[in-house]
Amino acid sequence: MTNANPRGLRTLLGLAALFFVPLLIAFALYYGGGWRPAQSTNHGVLLTHPVTLEAPWPAEKWTLLLVAPGTCGDTCREALYKTRQTHLLLAKDFDRMQRVLIARADCCEAGFLDNEHPGILVLDPASTAGGALLAALPRGEQGHTIYLVDPLGNLIMTFDSREDPKGLLTDLKKLLRLSHVG
Repeated sequence: MTNANPRGLRTLLGLAALFFVPLLIAFALYYGGGWRPAQSTNHGVLLTHPVTLEAPWPAEKWTLLLVAPGTCGDTCREALYKTRQTHLLLAKDFDRMQRVLIARADCCEAGFLDNEHPGILVLDPASTAGGALLAALPRGEQGHTIYLVDPLGNLIMTFDSREDPKGLLTDLKKLLRLSHVG
């Protein structure tokens, strides 16, 4: 028996180094050197501690939730429009999403929601279900906030309705592509 060929051993070690050294350097830079990307890819505000909601609607779907402050003025109508258009642009995932509006019964003129926003579920904040849901939402500018609730009833993200709705659509498409729930 002869010893292993030193040249073959060097070749094997060189090939192993060629594959593993860059991997080790990348691992060390990412986890040890603080060289992580500074930006996140989501456009909405991801809640670090999701809020579990007792939803009075079917919880098998993702939900875009809006709160109308008093009467549904221009900002409310614009938010409704953005959520409707975003919902329509989901195309094949349209059936996985629903829209809910918490608003007083007299918030909109007769027929506005039926004509412009068919399929939206309207909850009265004076009702038991609407009031409990409204109380569970985080405080802040509820009139300008679009809430995203997952199919398990967890409030996970918020979006500012005054911003470009393309960010909302991008986040929803990504979530629906990666999620097997709902």
